[in-house]
Amino acid sequence: MSSNYAEPPRRRVCILVFDGVKMLDFAGPAEVFVEANQAVSGYDVVLVSPNGKSVLTSIGARIEVSAAAAEAGRFDTVVIPGSELPPSKFVTPEVIAAARHLAWNTRRLASICSGAFVLAELGFFDGRRATTHWKFAADLARRYPAARVEPDAIFVRDGYLYSSAGVAAGLDLALAIVEEDHGADVARRVAQLLVVYMQRAGGQSQFSASLSGPAPRSPLVRKVVDLVCADPAFPHTVQTLADHARVSVRHLTRLFRAELERSPAEYVAFIRFGVARDMLHTGHSVTEAAMAAGYGSSEALRRAFVARLGVSPRKYQQRFRSTGAMTDTGPAIAAAS
Repeated sequence: MSSNYAEPPRRRVCILVFDGVKMLDFAGPAEVFVEANQAVSGYDVVLVSPNGKSVLTSIGARIEVSAAAAEAGRFDTVVIPGSELPPSKFVTPEVIAAARHLAWNTRRLASICSGAFVLAELGFFDGRRATTHWKFAADLARRYPAARVEPDAIFVRDGYLYSSAGVAAGLDLALAIVEEDHGADVARRVAQLLVVYMQRAGGQSQFSASLSGPAPRSPLVRKVVDLVCADPAFPHTVQTLADHARVSVRHLTRLFRAELERSPAEYVAFIRFGVARDMLHTGHSVTEAAMAAGYGSSEALRRAFVARLGVSPRKYQQRFRSTGAMTDTGPAIAAAS
């Protein structure tokens, strides 16, 4: 008995590489799309360069490509990775010309890390939301004031345009695209196969709480910080922390203010809030997040969220529950200039 069922065509994904391209910026997303083919017949990944010649990556490895950008045809998705080189070095006229051609021959356009400078130079981010690695964000905003740079987001979608922070955030963005194309179950399967977390929500901070703010300078403060970060749910008090460090409460408070610009109690609250926020991003319930972070009750967590962000944890979670919650604005790519 014959079947009329026809499997949908595989989506062509183009990654533009160039001399100095950061290896993980393109290899990570490429592996996500290729791994998705274990679950669905989803993607054909094609590497192209501006002139069709091999390129030298950031780690010194030479990568062969399939074609020159101008000869590669049409794609479902085009990805522009970044480089450790400054934009003035890698955003060359050849890279710009290649990216312009690819942009006019795709329905979805994405940048990883400092690849955002290529799309910004072409004007795609004018009046639109975008992000990049935190160390490049200020420069991107300064050079392209018409772009609405979100310096702390992991990834951003604005219509057909996608952008992400560097390296690991490229995996998050690629997983979000897979979820958009094939659903959350497939994206989750890919994350499991790659032994990575299911993608973090785009609006989540590029930093965990323990990496935000000043770093401890003295071994004593580091010892206390490590204790809090290892078990934020423990009922820490200034006295128990001082006892752990074998100093007085007064001395510990003075050191914390000098090194971390917070009192010990404020630091504990800061870490707990970050833990709870990240758990909400990864799909845990408000009660689970409250317990794991040491709030004791969902009501205590609710009060903390309202005080810090002006919204309840449930509303905050709904905002970032899925990639579909991101702003989806703008005309089709053929209307871009």
